[in-house]
Amino acid sequence: MGLMDDNRKVFIDTNILIYASLKESPFHQASKICLGNLQKQEVVLVISRQVLREYLSAMTRPNTITMELQQEKIIQAIRNFEEDFVVLNEGAEVTKKLLELTEKVSVSGKQIHDANIAATMLVNEITELLTHNVGDFKRFTPEITIIPLIKEH
Repeated sequence: MGLMDDNRKVFIDTNILIYASLKESPFHQASKICLGNLQKQEVVLVISRQVLREYLSAMTRPNTITMELQQEKIIQAIRNFEEDFVVLNEGAEVTKKLLELTEKVSVSGKQIHDANIAATMLVNEITELLTHNVGDFKRFTPEITIIPLIKEH
């Protein structure tokens, strides 16, 4: 399952992995169903090293519902993600694209993390993103097509 094949590729945002991991999340079922449907369609599911770091950061943050999860389970989840998803590395090309996006779209602060995901996707020719944070990525359309976790009616 290499990135060079012709299968459809979808980048999975960190929030989807978090919701899918937390039964307490109101978006748990929707995340599990979305991921399952993409897998049934033989879509190549893609994440990046940044997503793994964000997941670890969010899941180990104090004062959240994640505290019930032991660190070993969180670490095992990340190891499972590395097996179940194509994991992209971020090299010089991603940084170059990030800087271009920052100039073009005017992002700053925490938005840089989203811009880096967009840069990683564009450098690797991935145009679809599954996320619950639709608003965070709208500025990167039309280059990136957003698949919203919850379809708005």
